[in-house]
Amino acid sequence: MLIRYMQVALPVRLASEGARVGLVVLAVDRTGSAGFGGALVAALLVPSVVAAPVAGALADRVRRRRLFHVGCLVFYGTGLTAVAGLAGRAPTPVVLAVAGAAGCCTPLLTGGLTSLLSDLLPSSERGRAFSLDAVSYNLAGIAGPALASVLAAATSPALALVALGAGAAAGGLLVSALPLRPRPGRSPALRPADLGTAAVLLVRNPPLRSITWASGVGQFGTGALPVVCVLLAARYQTPWAAGGLMTAMALGSLTGSLAYAWRPWGAQRPEWTVIAMLFATGVPLAAVPWMGSATAAFGGFALAGCCTGPLFAALLAGRDRYAPPNARTQVFTLGASLKSTFAAGGAALAGVWQAAGPGSLVLAVAGCQAAAAVLGALLLNGHRNQADRPLS
Repeated sequence: MLIRYMQVALPVRLASEGARVGLVVLAVDRTGSAGFGGALVAALLVPSVVAAPVAGALADRVRRRRLFHVGCLVFYGTGLTAVAGLAGRAPTPVVLAVAGAAGCCTPLLTGGLTSLLSDLLPSSERGRAFSLDAVSYNLAGIAGPALASVLAAATSPALALVALGAGAAAGGLLVSALPLRPRPGRSPALRPADLGTAAVLLVRNPPLRSITWASGVGQFGTGALPVVCVLLAARYQTPWAAGGLMTAMALGSLTGSLAYAWRPWGAQRPEWTVIAMLFATGVPLAAVPWMGSATAAFGGFALAGCCTGPLFAALLAGRDRYAPPNARTQVFTLGASLKSTFAAGGAALAGVWQAAGPGSLVLAVAGCQAAAAVLGALLLNGHRNQADRPLS
């Protein structure tokens, strides 16, 4: 069953990660404007933050869940294909609106898909499944942008985006073959109050509160790393380090996810795994300012990445363990959107404070990980009696 799930998740997430590069390349090819490409990426990503509670709540309550997921993923792929045909030829507001409409389905490509694992597998198998799902994110993050670039160079930017859209649509159609079990207590009627269910859980449920806000603060730091890596490359006078250090972290994360899938630990208390791995992520990053070469920094980033793999897998397992069935998808989609928002904030702040220099910034990133670990522990303190059950 996990293999069938991965057949859905991999092409869909490759399309999601590759589209960010594909849209920029397409915009430059058609209009010569990288700014238009940035606007297209923003139009694709920003609506997902607003749409996450609605998409999650609908997925939790709709009667024909398979059809709902199929429709959302196919719509996303169709939207990418439509942008490929319209960019540079139709009015800009129309193209941005199409990209934005597709972006409203983004929460179902990430947290929405992950939430299906609880319907496909017994609880005894989910720890390893969430680790392998984290692998799908890692692979997509590494291969998606490269795939978009290679396809654009080999064919054209428009055809590259069409191919990515077709991959997302094909993955969506494969959802129809997944044997999703009905969830108890579902109501097909969506009330306005239901849209805040996950938000209440992320504030009132101690384990969910801990992993959500701790991982968010940690992501605020790691969101700054693309800017930090560019500054480190200039410091070391090594151009490859600008992208190479992020690749090192992605490869480390992939390795960590695979290791955690092989031998998971802390399955009964995933929140403590999140806390421990947040602290561990900051340790090698804190050593980077004293590393005298890009090669040494590559090793530090790879070690940090090895910790983010288990961290992410435990985060997914925690959402599954502590979210009630009638709000599980909404918890996953809202949690994923919050992480993206924190990462965007970190990137923006790093851009403003880049004059502080790469050493200070990477120390700040490491400090965010330590602060996140402390925050996670504090948000659990005094609530251990609730840590073993979801808030319903």
